[in-house]
Amino acid sequence: MKFKTGLGQDSHAFADNNKPLLLAGIDFNHHQGLRANSDGDVLLHAITNAISSITGVNILGAKADELCQQGITDSSEYLNLALAELQSWDIQHVAISVECLHPKITPKINDIKNNLSKLLNIDIQDIGITATTGEGLTSFGRGEGIQVLCIISAAQA
Repeated sequence: MKFKTGLGQDSHAFADNNKPLLLAGIDFNHHQGLRANSDGDVLLHAITNAISSITGVNILGAKADELCQQGITDSSEYLNLALAELQSWDIQHVAISVECLHPKITPKINDIKNNLSKLLNIDIQDIGITATTGEGLTSFGRGEGIQVLCIISAAQA
């Protein structure tokens, strides 16, 4: 068996816009959305980047920008492009760390895990999520936006 580990990161600043605040496709009913050409789902973007680091095929950037220009702003569509590039690689585990002051992530962790389980076709127990304010040491911990780090383990038989 072969194993690979992918690392992904993404961050977006809050903006006064009419966009819902989505994390892993879950609406957080927050008074601010995130500044982005897409729906700004920073969590799905970090996962997409982690998969891209496994496959070597970058999705966010040119491919996602092209979809945005066509009016496709749903970040799960970008994730699906990345998943297709995995080919014979199977995701074994996903570890996610969210840094922000608000919204509070912990109350919706189970909702996030349930949705990611469906999107990634993996068991809920293979998804780990932590959240931190980072003690306010970064702009994310001070409430200016959200940063997500993601590590994905994949195996190939």
